[in-house]
Amino acid sequence: MLVLDYPILLDLGIKTLIFAFVLLACLKLKITTVPVFILVGLILSPVIIREGALLGIAETGIVLLFFLLGLEYPLSKMIKIAKKIWFGGVLDFAINLIIPMLVAYFFSLSWPAAFLLGGVTYASSSSITLKMLEDKKRFANPESDYMIALLIFEDIVAPIAVTLITVLYVQGDFTLITGVGVFARVIALIAFSLILAKFLFARFADQFDHRLNEQFVLLFGASMALIFSGLALLLGLSELLGAFLAGVMLSELEHPEKFDKVILPVRNITLPFFFVWFGAGIELGAGILSIPLLVFLLVWAIVGKIIVGIIGGKAFGLSKKAAMRGGFSLVQRGEFSVVIAALAAAELRSFSGIYIVLTAFIGMLFFAKASSWTNYIT
Repeated sequence: MLVLDYPILLDLGIKTLIFAFVLLACLKLKITTVPVFILVGLILSPVIIREGALLGIAETGIVLLFFLLGLEYPLSKMIKIAKKIWFGGVLDFAINLIIPMLVAYFFSLSWPAAFLLGGVTYASSSSITLKMLEDKKRFANPESDYMIALLIFEDIVAPIAVTLITVLYVQGDFTLITGVGVFARVIALIAFSLILAKFLFARFADQFDHRLNEQFVLLFGASMALIFSGLALLLGLSELLGAFLAGVMLSELEHPEKFDKVILPVRNITLPFFFVWFGAGIELGAGILSIPLLVFLLVWAIVGKIIVGIIGGKAFGLSKKAAMRGGFSLVQRGEFSVVIAALAAAELRSFSGIYIVLTAFIGMLFFAKASSWTNYIT
């Protein structure tokens, strides 16, 4: 790695300028930024310097991503969505996490590594999917409600999955006893956040909202995200679960959108650093862990989501055509797969990075062709 001795502010300024022009190019080409920023990190990896500073900003971006995600889902909304989408959500989890995990174990990966890889293959990219629904003007289509509900189900499962993978793969000491302990700590942290949400923030929402100004909102929201991230780490859990629960807690206020308004710009600045940092850690020179496994996972990335789209969509109440169109539109993996892959050791991380980039672009192609292919098949 080439290390140059110049001020950190100059280094960060150059990177941010590069990110700005990458974003502009993506907007012009009408493609999503997630896989592109990963490729930028891969390209820039020989000249990336001051990894400590880059990592600090990257972690801030991903914590704020999960905090704002939690802000969108108050408890009542999560319960309502779960009642409607539970069949499709459970089917999605079984087909797109459990089956790839079992296949990865068959390819001689350890159970922790196989579980991590299953997490990488699980969730469709919310950012890519929502962006393409907007670009293709498909929000009015009947399958869009099912797709969005499924994405929300995955969004809610993701923080817990990251926590379990962190303990099982990173800490490497997962037994029945430690498993029970992890679940107990997860439940305790969730219960603590919900108690604060219902008996503090919901009860005093009127008085609290009247005293909000932008600077206070930014400082208070960021402090809650960081405090709960720290509490999660203190309990041996993932900081992303803590950030998500902090968002859920503040969602009980009357005007949680005030937090979204001031924190979203900070997240938009810092999040590209996370994807670039992840891309810089992909080592293509190490080779691919297993080409047959990669081929299977790429094929299953398509087949698995189509099955979830058709079967889960019909259970949701969609017509056969709308359900198939939804399945074709869920192939892309993105931000949550990157979050999980970032926990992996070098070889598995590089393998996962290749998978994520390929499925992102394959998914965008399938999304663009979903309507025409569905009409041809049916």
